[in-house]
Amino acid sequence: MTFNSQLKLGLGLLMLAGLPATASAQDAALYAYPTENFCPAGLQPITISGVICCGVPTRAQSYAQMMQHPVQRKVQKVRRVQREYIPTQKGIPTGKGLGD
Repeated sequence: MTFNSQLKLGLGLLMLAGLPATASAQDAALYAYPTENFCPAGLQPITISGVICCGVPTRAQSYAQMMQHPVQRKVQKVRRVQREYIPTQKGIPTGKGLGD
């Protein structure tokens, strides 16, 4: 590596280290997990990004309750296509020599 590339790499690493974190652990949503409590005293089962562990929830509702959407969705009607009946043996000229 040349000195110039090492300098660029060092400056790049310094700039990355100076960036603030996008989400800290204090801002993370910790949802209560409804199950039997085997956690130490003062803690209860919680979920963090799908992982179940012991802690203090920051939200009053569970993750499943949060994911329920209050808006009713429109039911899509199934559209069926009416197929056209084409007789194959009734003298329709197909060009394949089937009695044309």
